[in-house]
Amino acid sequence: MKNYTITVNGTTYDVTVDEAGAAAPVAASAPKAAPKAAPAPAPKAASAGAGSIRVEAGAAGKVFRIEKSVGDAVKKGDAVITIEAMKMEIPVVAPQDGTVASIDCAVGDACEAGGLLATLK
Repeated sequence: MKNYTITVNGTTYDVTVDEAGAAAPVAASAPKAAPKAAPAPAPKAASAGAGSIRVEAGAAGKVFRIEKSVGDAVKKGDAVITIEAMKMEIPVVAPQDGTVASIDCAVGDACEAGGLLATLK
């Protein structure tokens, strides 16, 4: 038998798994409270005149670097934000040409896949 501790969505489980061919069933303990990470800050309110073109995170991670500032012109494919996920730097690019209307995150903020990071107009 092997014992593992697994965390799923912030809940920690102690799991015992039998080797292949063993007759005993797999057992899992009741969940125990895992230390909670600090909640992600609420998204900043979009500034007046914020754009309607959303720049969203393609993966969950942390904001590593903000490449552009409000008012900067961007072309489709230009990096606006860089996020770090699993020790990789992933550029979040402008989906189309425009001007940065708002930056809705700060360096170090946690982000979820599909989370709003900036807007363009």
